[in-house]
Amino acid sequence: MSDMKRSFLIVTFFAVVFSACTSKRSHEVDFYYWKSKCAIRETERDYFNQLGSKRLFIRLFDVDIDGGRAVPVGQIQGFGKEQLPNDSTKVIPVVFITNRTFYNYANDTVAERLAYNVSKTIEHIMGSAGVDYDEIQIDCDWTERTRNAYFRFLEKLAEQSGCDISCTLRLHQIRDRQKTGVPPVVRGSLMCYATSNPMEGDTRNSILDMELLKAYTTNINDYPLDFDVILPIYSWGIVTNHLGKVKLVNGLTEDDLQTPMFEKTGDNLYLVKEDGFLQGLYVNSGFTVKIETITPELLAEAKQYLDRQIDRNFPWVYFHLSQGYLTRYSINNLK
Repeated sequence: MSDMKRSFLIVTFFAVVFSACTSKRSHEVDFYYWKSKCAIRETERDYFNQLGSKRLFIRLFDVDIDGGRAVPVGQIQGFGKEQLPNDSTKVIPVVFITNRTFYNYANDTVAERLAYNVSKTIEHIMGSAGVDYDEIQIDCDWTERTRNAYFRFLEKLAEQSGCDISCTLRLHQIRDRQKTGVPPVVRGSLMCYATSNPMEGDTRNSILDMELLKAYTTNINDYPLDFDVILPIYSWGIVTNHLGKVKLVNGLTEDDLQTPMFEKTGDNLYLVKEDGFLQGLYVNSGFTVKIETITPELLAEAKQYLDRQIDRNFPWVYFHLSQGYLTRYSINNLK
């Protein structure tokens, strides 16, 4: 082999390797919509359309136990086809079901009844809105105790609805799949947030902590179900009273605390200086407020890590499509 040909092959080899190492995976961008009253505004439409989004996962209602029976609660209001960001938006109806709902729903007959009721309620809401659908997503933080009942329900729901069934996946359900099992669905949506409990007084960001995210996803490529990746763009305030009791105030940011009523005492930490209302919650002097948010920098770090860690293309799905959250990010931040 001539020196020239050898040199050419060496250069070509390193060019291919370099290209493979630096190539960026392909990610579609979609959104959840998680409000009790549907009101999709111009800013929300603009972000959805500028990002070329196609799917909108809309929470329709919750299911919980009341008087020993599983009942729908918190049904969405004002949802109609005219609310959608564009005429080609694909809507995936989402139903949140509490884990305790499945404590007493372990046999096939009860699972089939619950599946029938959920399917018919979705059919009614979507029919009234004039929106077609061919997929249903169920959101449930199931456990080892409830896995069999929950999985039976998912199978029955597929039969009752004739739709593809997808479901959300928590990080612990990926890590501990030998205990929690793999649900019988066509696809999952991995919630890459809620990495710790905001009520436990942890100093870390309970919405998203990178060390915890990495610990949960070490063997993520071994998971046998295909999944989207859900990323948070929301924020909240953790309000603690004199007795150590905690309440969450959704949507709160540090900008909301730039008044004489609050004194900054540390990174994202504030002391209430005088009694008053905070986003409708009455707070007393001496209460503390911890702000947890997802900065563009933290979002970029999470995306870069997941892009490297997961060995295939997958969609980003942001939680959720709300003007107050979106405007903290540029279009490029969310691509």
